[in-house]
Amino acid sequence: MRGKMVSPVKYQARAPWKLVRIAVVCAIVLVDRPIVTRAQTITVDTRTGAITNTSTGETTATVDRRYQQITPTNIPLPNNELDAKTRLELIRVLQSEQGFAMRPFPKGHRGLTLVANGKLEPAGEGYLNMVTAEGISAKPGERVVLTDVKIEHAKIVFDLNGGPDHKHRFLRHIQVGTGPATVPIIQTDDPDPVGARLTLVFNGHLPELTGAQVKALLAPMISFDVKTPIQAFTDTLPPKLKEAILNHHVLVGMSTDMLLFAKGPPERKSREMEGQMPFEEWIYGKPPEEVQFVRINGNRVIRVEIARMGESPIIFTKDEVEGMMRTDGSPLNPARSSTRPVELGDVVRDPDTQAPLAPPSLRNPGESLPTNSGDGAMKPVQDPKPKPGLEPGVNPDAEPEAEPAAPADAPPTVKPAPADGTQPK
Repeated sequence: MRGKMVSPVKYQARAPWKLVRIAVVCAIVLVDRPIVTRAQTITVDTRTGAITNTSTGETTATVDRRYQQITPTNIPLPNNELDAKTRLELIRVLQSEQGFAMRPFPKGHRGLTLVANGKLEPAGEGYLNMVTAEGISAKPGERVVLTDVKIEHAKIVFDLNGGPDHKHRFLRHIQVGTGPATVPIIQTDDPDPVGARLTLVFNGHLPELTGAQVKALLAPMISFDVKTPIQAFTDTLPPKLKEAILNHHVLVGMSTDMLLFAKGPPERKSREMEGQMPFEEWIYGKPPEEVQFVRINGNRVIRVEIARMGESPIIFTKDEVEGMMRTDGSPLNPARSSTRPVELGDVVRDPDTQAPLAPPSLRNPGESLPTNSGDGAMKPVQDPKPKPGLEPGVNPDAEPEAEPAAPADAPPTVKPAPADGTQPK
């Protein structure tokens, strides 16, 4: 007995077409674009923070070391937690708000972290290294815009000038396709972001704050006052340096930004070499007016020469700005303590080591009493003498009432003679 044999070909023909599926291979490829770089050598000045490209001689970034740390604020914070209504109100007030940067803002996804009523992180050398590595997004005195505000559990994240990230940070690195042909999901050629990020951190939870309180907490980093660009820039400087810029004076040690705010763009420029040191000469004024030759090396004024008609030129080479800048993170102008200890109650004084207290007096400090001789002698106080003939209860300082005038046709009044026969007065 023979069994039926089905050829493989026929068996394949009988197979239902519904079971035949077309496999589509979707490849997700991370795009690694090759970046062609050239070997460059940079020099970082640890005193001023200037970064110079030795191959081109150009200064790429400059950070003053006085920006290493901030002076903490002292804003009272409520204990109750932020509710949903206040959260929406806070976002509405802060979104798209404009201010002025009080110190350099670095680029980069990480950004800066400001503790409420506390310090800035990173600070010191870490802050300078971050600005050096990432680049500067906003210089002191430049306008910044809060383009995005995110409120989380115990912090508020602010994106400045568009933020440090692309709009599609992860999707722009993904491609989808079949086989070797892939297409990027995000097909845009957006330029690299130039914004910054600032995170305001609170302890434990986010308190119920108003927009004005948040702006006050951000005051060491961003000023929301209405100012002109020169006011916004000079408010970040010490008082003496601010006064020099507002009076259009040039000091040795100023940066090029300070020089531009003080004198404006130069009328002429010249590049020269002194030994192995290249420098630029910025020239202000024309004869017979006063002419100022400002010599700049890197990003600093190293020499100021003032020439007047008929006089010898005056040359300044001593750095006058370095002493005004802090380099250890201490405040620019440490606040003087206005408090002094006051001893209350019965204070026991040591007669051998402590002088007796001065008696109470109404005189100002340093004021002396008049002498007893001359016109300034003090005399005893005398009570005013009462006027005679006043009735009780009448004001002694009041003017006496005038007697009514007699009519014109009235007969003259004759006073009776006195009883003692004397002449009437």
